[in-house]
Amino acid sequence: MPRPKLKSKQSAGILLFRRVGRKIEVLLAHPGGPFWKNKDDGAWSIPKGEYGDDEEPLAAAKREFAEETGLTLSGDFIPLGEVRQPGGKIVTAWALEGDFDPASLRSNTFSLPWPPGSGKLQEFPEIDRAEWFPLEFARRKILNAQAEVLDRLAQYLADVR
Repeated sequence: MPRPKLKSKQSAGILLFRRVGRKIEVLLAHPGGPFWKNKDDGAWSIPKGEYGDDEEPLAAAKREFAEETGLTLSGDFIPLGEVRQPGGKIVTAWALEGDFDPASLRSNTFSLPWPPGSGKLQEFPEIDRAEWFPLEFARRKILNAQAEVLDRLAQYLADVR
């Protein structure tokens, strides 16, 4: 008997952007925890998180943004569509124009046995820092699979001019 096809994990997130003069900057988040500690280029992400079939993706994206940054968002969200990450996770993204002071970051935490084999459980922030990056520089910082959301935002902003 064939096995049922496993559904891809679903994640939703928000790409916050702001205008600085004629430039666009985007807010990216650096994942916390020991596995990401020394990674930089290609390691950053939009604030996002998983959701189940019982939750609307935009509601999940807003919830995850608040949990990972401490900022509750509202406004006219711009749909940026879906991207598939290498592990198969599908990320649905929106953009929103707004501002955020990275120094005010308040991220939720997760527990992990660390160091491996020690039997000690340690708490780590889901996001250890957030930064504003000019759109062109953000392409170097963001996870490869999420770079498409930057291109979609740039295209949207060019189209509405």
